[in-house]
Order: sequence, then structure tokens, then C-alpha cells
Amino acid sequence: MNLTVIGCWGAYPEKNEATSGYLVEYSGSKILLDCGSGVLTRLQNYCSLEELDAVVITHTHADHFADVYSLEFAILILMQIGKRKKPLDVYVYGSELCRLSFSFPQYVHVHPIHIGEPLKIGTAKLEFSENVHEVPCCAVRLTTEDGKALVYSGDTGYCQSLIELSHHADVLLIESSFYDWQKGMMNGHLTAGEAGTIAALANVKQLVLTHFPHYGELSQLVEEAAQRYDGPIHLAYGDMKLSI
Repeated sequence: MNLTVIGCWGAYPEKNEATSGYLVEYSGSKILLDCGSGVLTRLQNYCSLEELDAVVITHTHADHFADVYSLEFAILILMQIGKRKKPLDVYVYGSELCRLSFSFPQYVHVHPIHIGEPLKIGTAKLEFSENVHEVPCCAVRLTTEDGKALVYSGDTGYCQSLIELSHHADVLLIESSFYDWQKGMMNGHLTAGEAGTIAALANVKQLVLTHFPHYGELSQLVEEAAQRYDGPIHLAYGDMKLSI
């Protein structure tokens, strides 16, 4: 299984970069985890839109969701001109999917995500847990047929459900929106230290921090996570590749 970071910023993208978007490739399948601002253009450096099998949206905040409607139009055009052969499956976690502005169900098949109901996409199993966030949001565990596991946190405050979902994962890709000195200032997001604590309690093999603030020294996030987790820690960056 290979992970490519398409975008890793929280709230809005830095110049020429993107917010949340992560391409996962395994056994011929290609899945995009979240599709935030700037993701669509950068995704095409690594995956043609004709090849994309599915998109998983953890929640409908714009920095995780903004480019999905442009993606819908891309799929429509590619199918109409014969370059893409099948509709795109988009799986969304949220309470009011009927209010989303998808317009072309014959080209994009939108499916609800239900906690406790795993999905099979290609040869991989996807499981979900409920997060602590301002809107309904889920974390995702993707396990391939050879037993490799990637967990992506989405956006969340500290919660036991994420620890349980992450147990013994090969990689935990986890939001790190705040520095430790900001702990308690905002609900629904993690500090770097909290991300490290979750990684340690879940006994994951390596930690990748993402969903960054636009201020401070990001290297400090690694230092704070390392105070609680003694495994390998990486800062995500656009175009980062990781083999799992």
C-alpha cells in the first residue's frame, strides 16, 4: 500500500498547495481520502481522474470537501467524451447528505458512511469511528488483504474511539492543528502532544502529523508529539510518499 500526501494544510491552502487530501494505492485500486481546496489539480500529478476508484469524505467542512463538486464535473465530462468508463463512488460521512449539491447521480454515486458498517473497496476493508468535532466526522481505518493498516484521523478532538480504531496500525495519519500551549482553547481538534498520546496508547508503528496551523514552527509539532510517543514521527508535506 502506498500513501501520497496531496495536501496537508488546515483551513486554507498555502500558496501552490492544498488542504486535506491523501491518495491511497493498493492492488490496482486508487482511493482519495478527503478532497479539500486545491486537491483536484494536485491529485492529477499522481493519478489520472480516469483511474480514480473512490473518494472517502470524513466530513463536509470545506477544507476536506471543497473540490469534490469540481471533481463531479470532471467525471461527467470524462465519461461523456469516453475517457472514463465507470461512475465514481463517493462515500460521505454526515447527517444530511440529501442537502449536498451533487447534481449528476448517473456519473457520481454518493453513498453514506455508517459507523459500525465496514466497506470493501477493491481488496481493502474500510472501518470507521466517530470523532469529536463541530459537525459529524469520522476516522478511517483501511486494511489491505496482506494485513497492512493505515488510519486517517480526519478532524477530531481527543477521543477513545480513535485510539481503539488505531490499535497496532502500521501508520497513523493524524491531525495536529495546534501546539501544546493551545490545549483547551478550541474543541474538535488535537494538539501535537495529544496526537502523540493517541499514537502511544494505540501502539502504532509510525506517526504522520498533518492538518497544520499557518503559524509557528511546524518542527515544534514533532517535538511535542515525541514527548509522548517514541516511534518514528513524520511531518506531512505536499507530494510526500510513504510505502506501507
